[in-house]
Amino acid sequence: MRTKSLKKNKINVVTLGCSKNVYDSEVLMGQLRANNKEVAHEEEGNVVVINTCGFIANAKEESVNTILEYVQKKESGDVDKVFVTGCLSERYKPDLQKEIPNVDEYFGTSDLPNLLKALGADYKHELIGERLTTTPKNYAYLKIAEGCDRPCSFCAIPLMRGKHRSTPIEDLVSEAEKLAANGVKELILIAQDLTYYGLDLYKKRNLAELLQALAKVEGIEWIRLHYAFPTGFPMDVLEVMRNEPKICNYIDIPLQHISDAILKSMRRGTTQAKTTKLLNDFRVAVPEMAIRTTLIVGYPGETEADFETLKNWVKEMRFERLGCFTYSHEENTHAYNLEDDVPEEVKQERANIIMEIQSQISWELNQEKIGQTFRCIIDRKEGNHFVGRTEFDSPDVDNEVLIDATKHYVKIGDFVNIKITDASDYDLFGEPV
Repeated sequence: MRTKSLKKNKINVVTLGCSKNVYDSEVLMGQLRANNKEVAHEEEGNVVVINTCGFIANAKEESVNTILEYVQKKESGDVDKVFVTGCLSERYKPDLQKEIPNVDEYFGTSDLPNLLKALGADYKHELIGERLTTTPKNYAYLKIAEGCDRPCSFCAIPLMRGKHRSTPIEDLVSEAEKLAANGVKELILIAQDLTYYGLDLYKKRNLAELLQALAKVEGIEWIRLHYAFPTGFPMDVLEVMRNEPKICNYIDIPLQHISDAILKSMRRGTTQAKTTKLLNDFRVAVPEMAIRTTLIVGYPGETEADFETLKNWVKEMRFERLGCFTYSHEENTHAYNLEDDVPEEVKQERANIIMEIQSQISWELNQEKIGQTFRCIIDRKEGNHFVGRTEFDSPDVDNEVLIDATKHYVKIGDFVNIKITDASDYDLFGEPV
């Protein structure tokens, strides 16, 4: 065993999973910093906090492997303590305690005060909106609600995150002001379900009012919407999007499937006809809008005919952005009672077919952009390119705009007008004008 150094503890926060976890890690780090703790994100540290994901099989596997990796480091004396928090430990705490007992302590998704206590820190209520952001300085996630009330059959999120709880508008505005003061120019609004926002607090869907309030924050130039549920979508949001230049003409609306039989079994509360009408209404109200969606293939009982329906619909709708996942059979969900009867290789093949169709659509849509000029935000420099995004693209999941750094200089974090000179299926190439 190494001899313990006398230096004070450095806490390394490791984040797995989605942007909501990124946000939670940032809040944790802000609290630790306010307690004068030395804290880092995914760097070296002798105390490790792993913020886990427990959503689907791959994510759970990654979380378990990461825990095992750090437990091994603890056993070899490279780290002193390992704490686990987040969705996986919310969902499987008793199992984890039994299988991996060498973790110092496990915490759930709403255990922040207890986790801080274990780290020798106090939870500070007055720190609303104080976070140590881990994203590039020009954008940040803003979590507007926690939990979910939707009954989707395949989803374990309500088991891990609880019922829907909206954050009051004034708290979110205050958080946005603090982010803007630190140089953030783009807010990416996240929640399990944005469209439900406000129902618990204001007795009505209040996303449009929240957007108007956030648009008044000085320094914020783009506001982007992620994870809007299709059923009960508040149409007044489209009016705000059309009239308020700060709201990006972009929406992420996970639709999951389109066959009526599958939608019914998934308990999505909608039909193919209703969904198609909703998307057409979007495009009429905001013709410039980029629509991102995600789909699930291989759900129990998905027949070749159901898949054919989905495939043809993807071709017809020509989504600007699309991701496709294979179904993961999750215990304690409603769909777990169904037989997981689509073989793994068929699930994978169907996902590949959907992504090939999308790749062609994306290529065609990108070709139309050649010669046009877009206002882009510059996120980073990578190799010989500066990497930026248009308002139609979210970080990490969508297209990027590449600018040759050997010929042009642009400042990271700035907005720059870029003329598109070439395009591939998922990248645009351009030069500043």
